[in-house]
Amino acid sequence: MKRLVSLVVVILAVSLGLGLTAHHLQRVEGVVGSGNNVLNLYNWGDYIDPALITKFEHETGYHVSYQTFDSNESMYTKIKQGGTSYDLTVPSEYMVQRMKADHLLRPLDKNRLTGMNNISTQFKNLSFDPHNEYSVPYFWGTLGIVYNDKFVKKGELTTWDDLWKPQFKDNIMLVDSSRDILGLSLMSQGHSANTHDQAQLDEAEQKLTKLTPNVKAVLDDEIMMYMEQNESAVAVTYSGNAAEMISNNSHLHYVIPKPSTNLWIDNLVIPKTAKHLKAAYAFINFMNRPENAKQNAEYVGYSTPNAPAEQLLPADVRQDKEFYPSASVIKDTQVYQDLGVKETGTYNDLFLQFKMFRK
Repeated sequence: MKRLVSLVVVILAVSLGLGLTAHHLQRVEGVVGSGNNVLNLYNWGDYIDPALITKFEHETGYHVSYQTFDSNESMYTKIKQGGTSYDLTVPSEYMVQRMKADHLLRPLDKNRLTGMNNISTQFKNLSFDPHNEYSVPYFWGTLGIVYNDKFVKKGELTTWDDLWKPQFKDNIMLVDSSRDILGLSLMSQGHSANTHDQAQLDEAEQKLTKLTPNVKAVLDDEIMMYMEQNESAVAVTYSGNAAEMISNNSHLHYVIPKPSTNLWIDNLVIPKTAKHLKAAYAFINFMNRPENAKQNAEYVGYSTPNAPAEQLLPADVRQDKEFYPSASVIKDTQVYQDLGVKETGTYNDLFLQFKMFRK
């Protein structure tokens, strides 16, 4: 009988746990909600500390309905198609530019915003959104190189051209992104990562074909797992992914390559179809608070544009020049611009040629 009672208790505990888990997932990953006390947030996967959502809900009384996307393009398509009213979403810089041009965003009412003075000036008033008329910086980072010191000596990888060294044969993993991989080839030759010059693009693709003997795989987030398990010597990926890898494997290191690399900025914006503006502004202001931005940066691993929040981070984080580089390094980086439909197709086609050549 005692065993039976214990079994019943276990079953009830498991059922309760599953119920609570399901409730949490429904809240965080729930469908778009209606009513006055709702915030419909459309964000990248695992791109906010869930504890901050709970904190925001408790402080404001709003219920957060959280949905995720896996690319700027998929987010853009869903917003443009309409039918789903999101109150906030998080596009990268070039996508802010495209959404603004396509009249998919609401201009920000600066009178309803607080904490904008916390955003570092180097991340405001950039070319994709002068005067931050539509966007509030959320996270930023760079494209760079991760290497494993079991296989690579410090100083062997300082430029993009170093990736072509014969010693890295079949030992480099690349992130699956046309803008980034074609971009690194362009930047290695001193060209703009936003070029429309067909001759420069062809030259970049031809140079990439010479890299193929060194390329072990072209992957998405799986790069992190393989690098953490010492499966490859080198990877080209984003600084936030690098930070997560390094936290799980002390043999990994991140380098911002010369002569230039991409500086990306993800931003909070309000779609034109948003229905809960009061909630949207409340969330932006909540995330602009230094203690919340700091907590989010520690959870996600990417760099915060919130200057007071950066100062709250542990010294070993904020003083790491690969993740919080100096203004002189940032000055030499390139921010992606919207290429337009035709030119985006050209970049994608050239990248596909490179991947097919590998096979």
